[in-house]
Amino acid sequence: LKHYSIGRVLSFVFHRMLIQVCLYFYCKFLWRCLKFVMRKLTGRCELQRICYNTKPGASRTMKIETSLKDSKSKLLQTSVSVHFDAIEKTIEDIMELKKINPDINPQLGISLQACLLQIVGYRNLIADVEKLRREPYDSDNPQHEEMLLKLWKFLKPDTPLESRISKQWCEIGFQGDDPKTDFRGMGLLGLYNLQYFAERDATAAQQVLSDSLHPKCSKFSKAEWEKKRMDKAIGYSFAIVGINITDLAYNLLVSGALKTHFYNIAPEAPTLSHFQQTFCYLMHEFHKFWIEEDPMDIMEFNRVREKFRKRIIKQLQNPDMALCPHFAASEGLINM
Repeated sequence: LKHYSIGRVLSFVFHRMLIQVCLYFYCKFLWRCLKFVMRKLTGRCELQRICYNTKPGASRTMKIETSLKDSKSKLLQTSVSVHFDAIEKTIEDIMELKKINPDINPQLGISLQACLLQIVGYRNLIADVEKLRREPYDSDNPQHEEMLLKLWKFLKPDTPLESRISKQWCEIGFQGDDPKTDFRGMGLLGLYNLQYFAERDATAAQQVLSDSLHPKCSKFSKAEWEKKRMDKAIGYSFAIVGINITDLAYNLLVSGALKTHFYNIAPEAPTLSHFQQTFCYLMHEFHKFWIEEDPMDIMEFNRVREKFRKRIIKQLQNPDMALCPHFAASEGLINM
């Protein structure tokens, strides 16, 4: 009886998988037929329809990316991973393959080029970020040491660091007297992000640091504290949280969740600066979220972080979303 039950379960699973495979190929075949009919009816290929009917930004670029990846043409499939220098030639090859006259359709080439710059740029950004993440902090490297000391100066401009190995590092949220051990998880990427925040957004970074140490002295009014019942006002370790938020930003990037954001704010290729600006935004938002959540103690950090992560992912599911539209990077978005 036991063997009979197992056999029935296996049979059910097999048939379910078979149905799913059949549905997949059926839908794929149906989609190709639909594309063929649409081309005949409109006189335009799918790439043309997307560029002419979808506004620039994430909506258009993500549709173009999907269309290229799902194409049966090898040229279109590989176009999303070409080198920057080859993008212009790739566009010409695509136009020729699709039998599109560039003189009659000049805007199509411009729109495709803008999309490919974003798509290829995103892939390159992942590689750049991964390289920094994999590079460990080296206390024998003068450049690494200089960055670390600058971080202190930007965050504590009126307080000299007494020595390189010092308990003072705990004042900006490191765990011990030598911060190098705290960078193990995210490598140099954590330091790069923290320094960028402290240097480029110094006033905000110093305020967030102060609030993390003395949460009841934050910008919330007394009435707001009482309304939200923020009597506990649990702080957190600024630098450690910064490295943790770096991990969050990294995973959002690698998973593709940040495509919506970057394709909306970067008119061409997203760069490391765009990623660091996103980190600044996440630090701002997490700080506000932490205070609003009013955790019982620091042991609730993982719960609060996970709730914050889900909120950001939900926001990024909106194709019109730009996480930090107030940064200068968003001002260059033009109608391609």
